[in-house]
Amino acid sequence: MGPSAGDDLDESEGEVLTGPLWRHALWVVGVTALGVGFGWFSALSRIGPDEYGLPVIAPGPLLPYLAAWTVVGLLAATALRAAAARVPVYAPGAVAFGLTCLGTRVSLGWRPEAPLLGTLAAVALTAAGAWCLIALRPVPGRRPARS
Repeated sequence: MGPSAGDDLDESEGEVLTGPLWRHALWVVGVTALGVGFGWFSALSRIGPDEYGLPVIAPGPLLPYLAAWTVVGLLAATALRAAAARVPVYAPGAVAFGLTCLGTRVSLGWRPEAPLLGTLAAVALTAAGAWCLIALRPVPGRRPARS
C-alpha cells in the first residue's frame, strides 16, 4: 500500500520548530528586524529626497511608525513561533515577515493617524492569530503536541 493522504498533508504543512528558548527568541527578533528593515527600505522612494521626481508623500517623523511596527512584528512573530513549536505551521517566517514588512511600508508611505495605525496593527495581529488557529486546529491522524 502507498502512503495515505494524511502523510502527504503532514509533509506539506511544515515541521515543528523545536529548540532552546534563545533560538526561538533569536528567530522572532531576526524575522521582525528583517520585516521592518525591508519595509523601510521599500518605502525609501516615498520618504526620501525627491531625486527621482516623486514628491515626499507624507512628511513627519519616521521613528514612531518604525517602533510601532517593531512591536507588532515581535508580537506576530512570537505567536507564530509559539504555534510552530507545538504543531507544524506552514511558513511562519514568511507570514511574520510579510505582515511586518507590509505594515511598515504602508505606514511609512502614508503616515496614518494613531487610531488608523492601531487598526492596521490589529488587522496584522488578527491575521497572525488566524494563521496560528488554522495550524492548531485538530487534524484527524495528527498526534497531540508534546508538553
